[in-house]
Amino acid sequence: MRYLNKIASAFCAAALGLLAMTSCEGGDLYNVNSPDWLSEKIDSINNAKGSGQEEVLEGMMEDVYTIGATDYSTGWWAAFSKYYQIADGQTWNAQFNLSINPDATNTYKNFALIICNDEDRGAADYKEYGAIRFDHQPASNGGNSEWGDHIKRDNVTSTLTFQSDTDKGVDKLGGKVTLTIDRSNPNDFIVKITNGTVTKTYNHKAALENLNADAANTTIRAFLVPEGSYINFLATNIEPIGGFTSALDKAPLSMELSNVPEVVKVGTTLEEAVENVSATVTFEEGVTKVIPAAELMFTAIPDMDQPGEKTLVVIYNKTFKGENANQPIVAYAKFRVVTEIESITVTKAPVQTTYCIYGSEAVTATGGYPFNATGLEVTATYSDGEVGVVNNATLKFSAVPTTAGTHKVTITTENGKSTTVDVTVKEAKVTTVHPTPTVLGAEDNTSGWWSAHTDNILVPAGETYQVNFTNYSSLGANWNNFVIVLRSADNATEYAVVRADNFGWGIGYDGNAALRNSGGQADWGAWLAAMNGAKCTAYITNCGDGTADIQAVMKGTDGVTYYQYYLGICNVNVNDCNFAFTVDSSHYVFE
Repeated sequence: MRYLNKIASAFCAAALGLLAMTSCEGGDLYNVNSPDWLSEKIDSINNAKGSGQEEVLEGMMEDVYTIGATDYSTGWWAAFSKYYQIADGQTWNAQFNLSINPDATNTYKNFALIICNDEDRGAADYKEYGAIRFDHQPASNGGNSEWGDHIKRDNVTSTLTFQSDTDKGVDKLGGKVTLTIDRSNPNDFIVKITNGTVTKTYNHKAALENLNADAANTTIRAFLVPEGSYINFLATNIEPIGGFTSALDKAPLSMELSNVPEVVKVGTTLEEAVENVSATVTFEEGVTKVIPAAELMFTAIPDMDQPGEKTLVVIYNKTFKGENANQPIVAYAKFRVVTEIESITVTKAPVQTTYCIYGSEAVTATGGYPFNATGLEVTATYSDGEVGVVNNATLKFSAVPTTAGTHKVTITTENGKSTTVDVTVKEAKVTTVHPTPTVLGAEDNTSGWWSAHTDNILVPAGETYQVNFTNYSSLGANWNNFVIVLRSADNATEYAVVRADNFGWGIGYDGNAALRNSGGQADWGAWLAAMNGAKCTAYITNCGDGTADIQAVMKGTDGVTYYQYYLGICNVNVNDCNFAFTVDSSHYVFE
């Protein structure tokens, strides 16, 4: 991180000129996260595993970028390839190098192919056909190497089969991989993944159902998701959304700043003020990369010594590969240097002022129902008489009481100044329900992921349904416990899928800033050991405002009570809010 604390007027003029010369075009469609990416790709090609003759593909075009952190730290659903659209009658071929962590102890530490409709992740109409991972664990053994309502697991074959998540041999999946999705036959759908050593094939043996809202659009999308590995993408015969990425170096064109503070206290140094600032830099060919503060140059005009509005000048002078750029790029932002806050007042009420709550032990044990500050505006008066809006991220909020009535939520600043905002709480009516079947999943916990479901149960608006059950687990992994699905009655729309171990996904979960879930357990090992035979109660609330809550109280076999909650699941049809349980090497006995 470099600072230009004293900057000449001539330099300011030059910086302004540079900004005018740079392009404002570009997008945030994907990230490339590998500083030595080109040499690494050459090495990975040379060291690709598998001595079999490589399949020759026609029409392949260079598309060179990295998916996932090269230190193997990428978790599940944390990094994604570009979207590749495959029209009806078309075949998609892709080639990439898959790098497997040499210390990996789990067979699923490779990558998954996600097949979905023609929508972005998180879009209201986004729907998945399912996922196919490169490793293969048959459902009969409790494996979950493929999943999704539209994936027929019996149609999967592989030259390498794992009997459990901890089998040896995941390293055999690495090297240069060729992936094919074949839609050329209108009565078939074929996926083939091979690295010359291992070949996995999925033959759907039927045309895919059209999951697009527009029946005339039969295009599907595919993208890749690594876990504990990373992918050096090489080539494709279909141009991705956002275009190709060539192996040539690229000059920076423009950048967009993130995490610039709105206000800074008097006495704060420039280094302290910008320590969390980052820049999304757009390079030639539309490639983007997030640049941390340590690689940017900063100055504030006027300097930081006196209160008042400042212009932050940020300069970046590197190419995509980290060489010195012929022409640096410049971005600007405004912030204010202020004195201490004397008082605060609410100038805009939050969007949510009424809460339909069931205050289970899961919520009350963790301090109460979290306040939703979305839309709230708090204005501060400073000791020098200045007035300005406070960043909500710097404020603290008391919990919403779970009893019916009107309550005050206290809002507090970092220096202890406070005000309140009124909220109304309506207690949700609670009804105990009994899912069918009474026992879900094989009693030896061999039922694989998504292989069995209870019947859907409709939750009326403003009500909470309580389910009491005993959870049994294979104890293979944290996710081998109960899973609750919140969805429409026809199963076509999944609002959320939430697991017992603080993880979930779905259109009401992904990217939902208002969603609050518990922070997990202090000792996940102890929690897992206590879940085989745990007495559990789940509470599913249809809040009646397009959101829903799921809470769980788990009384472990170790005598400890554990809690889990997912609050504010959005995009829920208030008249079509259903839940069901599914399994993952687990089973449940409902009371």
